Amino acid sequence: MSQKTYNEQWGQAQRELSCLLTDETPDEPPPPELDRVVFFKRVARFYVRYIQVFRQLDKAYDLLVHPQKREVLREILDGVMGRLLELKKDMVEAEFSEFHYMDDIVQTLKLTPTDLQLPIPHYFITEHSKERTDILQDIALVKAIETIQAVERARQARMKAKLKKMSKVVNGDGDDENDDEKKVDMIEVSAALRIQKLWRGYVQRKIIAQESILTSQEAKMDLHIIISQANDACTRIKQQEYMEDYHNSIASITKEVKDLGPDMSNTMKDRIRQWFLKCRHAAGIFPEYPDDIHGGGALILVDKDPLQVMKEIAAQKEEDKNNKLKGKDEKKGKQKDGKKGKVKEEGLRMQNSAFLSDLQEANKQFKEFWETCDESNNFHQRHLAQIIRDEKKKIFDAEIQLEVDEQMRLELAAMKLAVDNIKGGKAKGKKGKKGGGKGKKGKQVVDLTADRTLESLCQELVEQNLLKATADISLSEYTGNYSYLGAILRENAIEPTPALLDVRQLLTLYAVLPLGSRAVHQKGPLITSILLVGPAGIGKKMLVQAVCNETQAALFDLSPMNTAGKYPGDDGLNMMLHMVFKVAKLLQPSVIWIGDAEKMFYKKVPKHEEELTPKRLATSLPKYLKLIKGDDRVLILGTAEDPICANIRALCKTFGKILFIPRPDYGARFILWKELIKRYNGEVTEAIDFSSLAKMSEGYTPGLMIQVIQQVVTKRRIRWQGFRPLTTAEFVAHIVAIDPAYKKKEDALKKWYGKTPLGKKKIAFEKKKAKEEEGNEPKK
Repeated sequence: MSQKTYNEQWGQAQRELSCLLTDETPDEPPPPELDRVVFFKRVARFYVRYIQVFRQLDKAYDLLVHPQKREVLREILDGVMGRLLELKKDMVEAEFSEFHYMDDIVQTLKLTPTDLQLPIPHYFITEHSKERTDILQDIALVKAIETIQAVERARQARMKAKLKKMSKVVNGDGDDENDDEKKVDMIEVSAALRIQKLWRGYVQRKIIAQESILTSQEAKMDLHIIISQANDACTRIKQQEYMEDYHNSIASITKEVKDLGPDMSNTMKDRIRQWFLKCRHAAGIFPEYPDDIHGGGALILVDKDPLQVMKEIAAQKEEDKNNKLKGKDEKKGKQKDGKKGKVKEEGLRMQNSAFLSDLQEANKQFKEFWETCDESNNFHQRHLAQIIRDEKKKIFDAEIQLEVDEQMRLELAAMKLAVDNIKGGKAKGKKGKKGGGKGKKGKQVVDLTADRTLESLCQELVEQNLLKATADISLSEYTGNYSYLGAILRENAIEPTPALLDVRQLLTLYAVLPLGSRAVHQKGPLITSILLVGPAGIGKKMLVQAVCNETQAALFDLSPMNTAGKYPGDDGLNMMLHMVFKVAKLLQPSVIWIGDAEKMFYKKVPKHEEELTPKRLATSLPKYLKLIKGDDRVLILGTAEDPICANIRALCKTFGKILFIPRPDYGARFILWKELIKRYNGEVTEAIDFSSLAKMSEGYTPGLMIQVIQQVVTKRRIRWQGFRPLTTAEFVAHIVAIDPAYKKKEDALKKWYGKTPLGKKKIAFEKKKAKEEEGNEPKK
């Protein structure tokens, strides 16, 4: 598609965003909503509309080449992502649940369930830190070289042993009776090896010939895909070229504007001195210099009557005094109300947003400039130099204005003293504490590795298997279905079972977007730790790998089984955690994975695990979690299969978000069988009854399904698919042989989840609601 198309997409998304901002910020804020259902639907409607804007903006930003438009669009994109997180927080507090069902809203807005899926911006991968990648690649290269060297040494040793044995046979060092037999055996072995070599070569060439033959339709499809990918690659190369040209232009224009600084400063000073004299002539005294808060010297440089400016300055000072007095009165009033025990107004309100003001400013910039900008002469979508010049001029004007104001205040004080004999007041500043008074000292973290480089720390963590490479897995590979009737079930007081795609959606929102965008992580709701709870084989580790791959995050492994025996003692433990968190912050975004997280908080450690000391991280880890701030894109991602055996209070204190992943239902299993068979090179034909497979595999997790598929779809079976397609019967025998994840265990996990903070709130709310409904029923 052309650049004109992407510009139109941006314009369309911007118009929808403008309507959204108008609806979200009315002239009069709505009163608190007492009905939680009504409040949730209002917030959910905004949430769904923001997702549609997000999808359009992501498409436009991905392939636009104009560098200045991309800057504005990036700011809007980050603002929309942050706003989605804020709305999600409001929805969680309204329903006391992490999973929400909006099928009624989707139907009203004439959308499909796929329209609710959050896209992952492409720039998360393209704009990650090159320095971090180089360090990890160098370490991986060193490790690979060491492995190759070890393998080569072993090969050389085997060859030497073989040659030594051959020389003994040739020189007759062996037994005379067995020499002839050994020679005959060697000839037979070499002949057999030669025949095997020829036959395997023939078979392999035949397989390659079969795989290389494509139908004409598939060839055309592949050609279209290749052309599309090539066009996208060319566009991204152009983006980099234009961005480099843009930065070079910024540097040259900045130097150009800086050179004009002295002349601008002298001009401002001359105009301000003339204003001093005019005021002295008109009022008989020198005026007061305006404060920086009210504009400073910029207020003087406006073409106004000197007396009028003096009146404005006096009025502003009077207004400031009144505001201070009013603020004190309001504070006293609040304190009195608090002492009287005044009850707060009940009801639900949308929380204050940190992103709405940024979105409004960016939307205003789009309307005022980009929407009406004439680009008929900018066919190649290069940057506009005049915009850079205007922006830099404003910045340098403000800097020069501050310097001039400081100098002219001193000059005005000297003029007052010399002409009117008025001494200037003491400069208002922050009163320093005498003797360096005792302030609140925050706990300073001692850097235990101040004398070490980042490369050496990474090298040590790799050697200890604490810093790992991530697998090439995308979140889209975590397949499943949607909850189509969730809203209807909740209306009828039935709690629906979350779908696998709901889990994927949550992880995209809570993990991928904050890790990928610095602005979202800094200003959005801070999420430092997430725990994934679910039966074995449900895909928890796969989700961890996918989050790292989608955001190009560094992966650290602090699982109890991985840290066992490493860095012994308290000092060793502190050193290990210090190194991991220090490197994680330097290589951000980073994910610190804790597999089998429940073992850290065992109520009673099993005897066979006592030597591993799985609880050694339980007390130290929460302390390091508190050190993660908004600027640190570091996420603790835990996985747990049996959290019932853990101390729930300590577990919930460590992990701020707990996401329960249930077994896939019939619809999810139907989709999973198809997708997984294709993924393992199986051909999907009418000979496979997926409905029967989905029914027979009730209670099966994706991991168990993969086990069955791997046993059936072997390399040999793949070769014979063209002659004998895969059938349902081939999978049945293996399905019966594997035990599923029983519902009894899942019910126990659900019951455990009801003891978490969010689960307790939901149960308490449901009990309260039931009591209210009983009280409203007419008595017989």
